[in-house]
Amino acid sequence: MNNLANKQRSVVMATNKSKNTRPEVNLRSALFAKGYRFKIHVSELPGKPDIVMSKYKAVINVQGCFWHNHGCHLSSIPKTRTSYWLGILEKTKQRDFENRMKLKTLGWRVFDVWECTLKKKNIQKTFENLEQLITGMICAA
Repeated sequence: MNNLANKQRSVVMATNKSKNTRPEVNLRSALFAKGYRFKIHVSELPGKPDIVMSKYKAVINVQGCFWHNHGCHLSSIPKTRTSYWLGILEKTKQRDFENRMKLKTLGWRVFDVWECTLKKKNIQKTFENLEQLITGMICAA
């Protein structure tokens, strides 16, 4: 029985996409509708950012709360093989940090948008804040 559960879990995890996720596509649609133009998954930049807005020298990474260990209600640590998952998630956080530093060194402004902030109840506020950050109306962190 446990072996069957592991196989099912493996199939489920394998279906998780790394690009063109629903939150990413929704954000791109909202940006495009507001007249913003961008490139996606630019392999020449560190970390292959999800959205690259050259005009604003801005990069947007749409982060999945689980895979990037956000700490919100969507990012719980699995109860089985916990040490394995903690290692994987820590490596992801470290890679995110390194890519962010490389991009900043190259002069890019980097914005992370979390999956949980793109849910229906939060998306309008998230988009308004992001729009202000992109256009430089608020200083980016």
